[in-house]
Amino acid sequence: MESVLRPSRLEYVDRPEGPFCHLPDLTLRDFELLKTPVLYRRGTCLFREGQPAHDIFVLDEGRVRISVSSESGKRLTLRIAGPGEILGLSAALAGSPHEMTAELLEDAQVATIKRKDLLRFLREHREACLQVVNLLSQDLHVAYDRVRSLGLARSRRSRASRVQ
Repeated sequence: MESVLRPSRLEYVDRPEGPFCHLPDLTLRDFELLKTPVLYRRGTCLFREGQPAHDIFVLDEGRVRISVSSESGKRLTLRIAGPGEILGLSAALAGSPHEMTAELLEDAQVATIKRKDLLRFLREHREACLQVVNLLSQDLHVAYDRVRSLGLARSRRSRASRVQ
């Protein structure tokens, strides 16, 4: 893990698409000031299921496997996160342990933001709060869709096996 200096996203002519890219420039600047960019090596675990959430992670470059474990220790990959995604947001806001594990699939540039700094930022920038609510709502709807598709796939398979 090594710190890196890179140009602020505010210096880019075209802002990359991301969760906060449409916020006012002043708000976006304040958000950028919270971030500590770090280069991580492939295989690094950003956080583990059950660990306290002290930071959130903004994935600038690279891919991250998001997984959960069963009681028997089997790992299930939920998804692969890519650039622009914010990881650990739900747990950090709730002040609860992480519900999943995030492991880098390749060398990556990741910006960390301390939980206390994020909470202060959200108190000072109400427009960012609404964006966070939207992000959490999207995560919830994606989870509903996955559960629905898994449940429907199982019921179709069980009906098909009964018909044969």
